[in-house]
Amino acid sequence: MGTARVAIVTSEGGADADADLPLILAALRGAGVSAQAVAWDADRPQWDGFDLAVIRSTWDYADRLPEFLAWADATAEVTRLWNPAPLVRWNSDKRYLLELARHKVPVVPTRFLEPGGSFHTGGSLDTEDFDTEDFDGPHGVVVKPAVSSGARDTARYEPGRGADAERHARMLLDRGRTAMVQPYLPLVAEGERALVFFGGSFSHAIRKQPLLTEAGLIDNFRVPHPGAAPYEPSEAELRTARAALAAVPAPGELLFARVDLALDEAREPVLMELELIEPNLFLGINSHGLERLTEAVAAALTATR
Repeated sequence: MGTARVAIVTSEGGADADADLPLILAALRGAGVSAQAVAWDADRPQWDGFDLAVIRSTWDYADRLPEFLAWADATAEVTRLWNPAPLVRWNSDKRYLLELARHKVPVVPTRFLEPGGSFHTGGSLDTEDFDTEDFDGPHGVVVKPAVSSGARDTARYEPGRGADAERHARMLLDRGRTAMVQPYLPLVAEGERALVFFGGSFSHAIRKQPLLTEAGLIDNFRVPHPGAAPYEPSEAELRTARAALAAVPAPGELLFARVDLALDEAREPVLMELELIEPNLFLGINSHGLERLTEAVAAALTATR
């Protein structure tokens, strides 16, 4: 057999901004793998010439979702795609939180308002019952689209600003987008946790400063992951992360996963998001993460050959 060929899938903007990308390429090449960064929408790439395609910094996918999902399906027909195309589709819309909640995973309470119109909370609430009070709470709320990455078109609203939060949701609905409404968790001020897994095994974690620091502001140019630093997760956080991954509708272990958590008012960890498509893995922060990812890729290659 010849040298294994691996595509590390990126995007036009992601190739320049992804700090993990050069680390991954160097580590794989050092392990004897022919690794190449390829934009998912590059002109006529020969995906069938790769033994494995690993999605990494495809950070424009949310703005071009139908096109991206079609690419994932087509690429999976000719090579092994990780994470798998059906899982990419499932994870691309944050309504997956409803499914995880049905599996008893502790999730930030979330309502989804559809453009057509009804709320989904695990049950449903007719839009005729929808009013400004649904956009308020003791600590305010967060409003964001169900399909988004990097906190785009997201803002938090302080108590008493329900009318502003409602206008935000209506703006999303008017654009044909599903809106999410979540209570703001005040203990986010202590930091969001991101737990990284490779091949189903915990690798490392970071804690980062809150992103929505200014209330009422939609800022699509925020610096992502402010103040990210190594973090030792609690046993409760590890249990919650593993429960979320166990509820994922996919056979076998995932090549990579990032589980984003925060603390509720009882100081219990709750899931904010489950990142299975193109998360930052913070490989420059943890010295062992890159080695573990390289091992996971090698295991995936063994399974394909």
